Amino acid sequence: MEPAAWPASLPTLIGTSCALITAPSGEVLLVKPNYRDHWSVPGGVLEFGERPEEGCVREVREELGLDLPADPMLVVQWLPVEGVRSKPVMAFVFDGGVIDDPSRIVLQEEELDDYRLAPPAELEKYLPGVTLERMTGALRARESGAPVYLSS
Repeated sequence: MEPAAWPASLPTLIGTSCALITAPSGEVLLVKPNYRDHWSVPGGVLEFGERPEEGCVREVREELGLDLPADPMLVVQWLPVEGVRSKPVMAFVFDGGVIDDPSRIVLQEEELDDYRLAPPAELEKYLPGVTLERMTGALRARESGAPVYLSS
């Protein structure tokens, strides 16, 4: 096998990266994509060759018009092939910090309809299972100072 053929033959996966952004009160910033029925968090799919922290910063800038840090990493989550997911997913959550003035948010109208701040105890009303697990882990990691690994 030629040297370039071997890496090309390896399985691939999807990488995603998002940010835990909170208000000073501890409420979590959620976004409402116009292509889904449920709420989500700022972030998205990584571009080819993009580092997860760079993708997080890019997605937050594109979706919210904010230049926020993506540090430290809070969560890594492994999601196997399941349902409509034809490839496994590695999902990263970075700490996007605290935003004290949500009026600075400029929504990307092509993808997002709205945003809101939700108390952590109410996240289950808005987020689907795997995203809820990811964000609950991120809140735990931020509090403890230790990253969390999640595997479904």
